[in-house]
Amino acid sequence: MSSAEPPQDFDLIVVGGGPAGATVSAAVALHGHRVLLVEKETFPRYQIGESLLPSTVHGVCRILGVEDEMADAGFKPKRGGTFRWGRNRDPWQFSFALSPRLADPTSFAYQVERSRFDAILLDNARRVGVDVREGCRVTGVLADEERVRGVRWTGRDGEIREAAARYVVDASGNGSRIHTHVGGKRIHSDFFRNIAVFGYFAGGARLPAPNDGNIFCAAFDEGWIWYIPLRDDLTSVGAVVAREHAEAVQGDPATAWRRLIDACPEVRGFLDGVPQATRAPYDQVRVRKDWSYWKSQLWRPGMALVGDAACFVDPVLSSGVHLATYGGLLAARSVNGCLDGGGLDETRLFAEFEARYRHEYGLFHEFLVSFYDMHQDERSYFWKARKVTNVRTTELEAFVELVGGLASGDASLAGAVPAGERLTAVADDFERAVRRLPEADDLRNPLYESESFRQVFQEGTVLQERGLFGGPLETESPLRPGGLVASEDGLAWVEP
Repeated sequence: MSSAEPPQDFDLIVVGGGPAGATVSAAVALHGHRVLLVEKETFPRYQIGESLLPSTVHGVCRILGVEDEMADAGFKPKRGGTFRWGRNRDPWQFSFALSPRLADPTSFAYQVERSRFDAILLDNARRVGVDVREGCRVTGVLADEERVRGVRWTGRDGEIREAAARYVVDASGNGSRIHTHVGGKRIHSDFFRNIAVFGYFAGGARLPAPNDGNIFCAAFDEGWIWYIPLRDDLTSVGAVVAREHAEAVQGDPATAWRRLIDACPEVRGFLDGVPQATRAPYDQVRVRKDWSYWKSQLWRPGMALVGDAACFVDPVLSSGVHLATYGGLLAARSVNGCLDGGGLDETRLFAEFEARYRHEYGLFHEFLVSFYDMHQDERSYFWKARKVTNVRTTELEAFVELVGGLASGDASLAGAVPAGERLTAVADDFERAVRRLPEADDLRNPLYESESFRQVFQEGTVLQERGLFGGPLETESPLRPGGLVASEDGLAWVEP
């Protein structure tokens, strides 16, 4: 049954209320534009991805005006990560601080319950003027030969409605039903094609202070395991294994999860005598597979993709929420640039969005391939399959096409073989930095002496500087010739 309600006109319609959707909608509303956000679920709702990076906390959250609310929420502070990974069998620290003791004000993030974190961002969008419709589902896109012009959605009452807008942003996650309107099907990575099984415990041991809030990741024969301290009485634990284990994992997730935990001595010891969580939504053991993908296009006239609707790499360095909120901010800058009437061409504005989004995704993709390559375990099928030398030529070619040479900033990334050489060099560079960690003094962090490590977190540092100081400490340069830079408030693009 169709509604008699006339079409509603907006400047922007956002599909999905997670971190990506809440970010882009709030950032556009802050410039005074009319924004509709349609979310199929009712918040708070469960979501995985609990470990944040500082760029989200001190960059995006401060720009959106919710950093104080984040600080008051009681989330577990996270100074970095602790890993048993690589040639060294002893755990090593991944610190957000340039120096082990001289930490700057933004050298931490949070471990968050996503139900609470996502609600903070969505409530903020509502507070700054976004028309938020929860419990409503977008069923189609309104488009003609020239551009996307709106969406068709079903309200909580079951009525079918249509809404028109200058722009539509799909932020509806990895389960998006409308992402094919931009760039067709997703391109999946065979290298990262793993399966994860995860659940929660009612507590667990913690690392010694001040690293008690760190995520702990340990490699073992069949893959790797994460251990995230969310609260004193709640710990997220998940194992990532090869997709060949999918039948066993999906057939009996709880048994597979327990067996994989037992296969990792450190995590097994952390959980000795600790019961599984029994309070919803943390009482279930869940499975996720086939999560690494990207799109051949991220925008078309009238529509853009952000967050997991656009791309996802891998959970190992907590890049998911960072890429989602960063992509949302980039899209908002392009939308605002068009709606504000500053004279910049739509194609140029969204080309900036796409180039920067691909660049950031490419940096993480490149680094994480190299991070897997760094672990040496020739006995294990999982680790042998995740050596750079075993990356298929077609996947390397697709990666080169994805980033267009931007990820490394090196013209040698022009073909599959040079790309493989580059990835091996990145792995060697980072592994050397990790080997220097035991001899580090209190004045330096060898990880930040690694060119590849600095590069992958460079844009996050700029976001943190913008949030803390109102702009980057050094004059921002365009990403590429003829490119744009962020406005003073971080919410639009301007000429450099």
